[in-house]
Amino acid sequence: MCVTVVDMTDPRTPLVLVTGLHRQLGAQVCRALVDGPGTVAVHHDVSRLSEGVVVRTQLQLRDGVVTEESAAVELAHGCLSCTLRLDLLPLLRTLARRDDVTRVVLHLDPALEPEHLCWAVADLVLDDEPSGVPETAADWVRIEAVLAVVEPAGWLEDVTGGDDLADRGLAATPDDDRTLAQVGLAQVAFADAVVMAGPPADAWEGVRLDAVLDRLVPGVPRADLRLPVQRLLSAVGPDARRGRVSSAHDPLLAGQPPLGADAGVELVRFAPDRPLHPGRLHDALDVLLDGVVCTRGRLWLASQHDRVLWLESAGQGLRVGDVGPWLATLGDDAWADVDPLRRVAAALRWDPVHGDRHTELVVLTVRQSALAITAALHAAVLTEAEWAAGPEAWNRYPDPFDTFHEDPCEASVPADGAATQGTHREERS
Repeated sequence: MCVTVVDMTDPRTPLVLVTGLHRQLGAQVCRALVDGPGTVAVHHDVSRLSEGVVVRTQLQLRDGVVTEESAAVELAHGCLSCTLRLDLLPLLRTLARRDDVTRVVLHLDPALEPEHLCWAVADLVLDDEPSGVPETAADWVRIEAVLAVVEPAGWLEDVTGGDDLADRGLAATPDDDRTLAQVGLAQVAFADAVVMAGPPADAWEGVRLDAVLDRLVPGVPRADLRLPVQRLLSAVGPDARRGRVSSAHDPLLAGQPPLGADAGVELVRFAPDRPLHPGRLHDALDVLLDGVVCTRGRLWLASQHDRVLWLESAGQGLRVGDVGPWLATLGDDAWADVDPLRRVAAALRWDPVHGDRHTELVVLTVRQSALAITAALHAAVLTEAEWAAGPEAWNRYPDPFDTFHEDPCEASVPADGAATQGTHREERS
């Protein structure tokens, strides 16, 4: 587990991110946090981004009254990156420099995923450098917490379905083909605390939702929206990620989630000791697209023996991408640049012949049986004869994953043409 230590002497201005699929519920949380004269809440509405316009709203308590100021920000290019680089990130620096601002609350539009925003805060160099020294927003603000707002009555259905953001009017641009499942899961999985806004559809749905959140974000505090949000913020523990960007080589069961089944909800771990046959794996993937909340993990694919593949599913969409080489393929000099936690994990599983190559998938299921999942995936593991043939033979296998891949693939599009969009992940090597 990666522990983030909060330095109470850090002079940077605290930044709280509020994220969720519902703008109005997020706005309600932000308004509740504007409880003192030093807090400023900011929201960028990107629903008109395709027109090159973003509406920026700021809330602040003045003389005991919450005041609201809105302005249209025109952008030269209608894209999320421009919104971040040209307005949002410089604004964070501007607010942090003000003596009357002690905290910034940033209400993210549903189209802005919190992990990407946190990466931008830490790594994007601001265009305007008054001091002459390159700066990022992280030089001026520190992420205190990420709060995800969940509406229990519909969230679980949203994150196991195949609807696009566009189906709910939440897409940032006409070509934004992300799904509700992808974005909704990314928001909650990155959160340091979860605000529950309203009751579930029924008692059974509430039990299932609790079981899903216990496994998706173990140890992350949750509270009802009717309770003081500041109290929930105070419950965020010292091991919270607070904006730390994830890696494909992070532990897949971090936080010690419960491993037993509850109300049909279960975490299924798949970790064979041999590589996977590409064709049979492709045939097996349908088991992850029905009754499954999400899947995450690394693949040792026989036909791509030297590359780490990352598999990620959300609801009815799935993507497989290349995230770099196995450590076994690197020279000794390159190891110094590898994250220490990855080196330790590789050393613990090191094989004298195949090094750190391995497959590990974790599946969070709500309806699909664990037996069906493991049986389908185990059918893709190389047989004794295939294993004995070795890497030279494996390289000759027809490989449906040799380029960018999403499921359901074109061959499985229903007759009415209503294809389900795949999830998207920024690939890192």
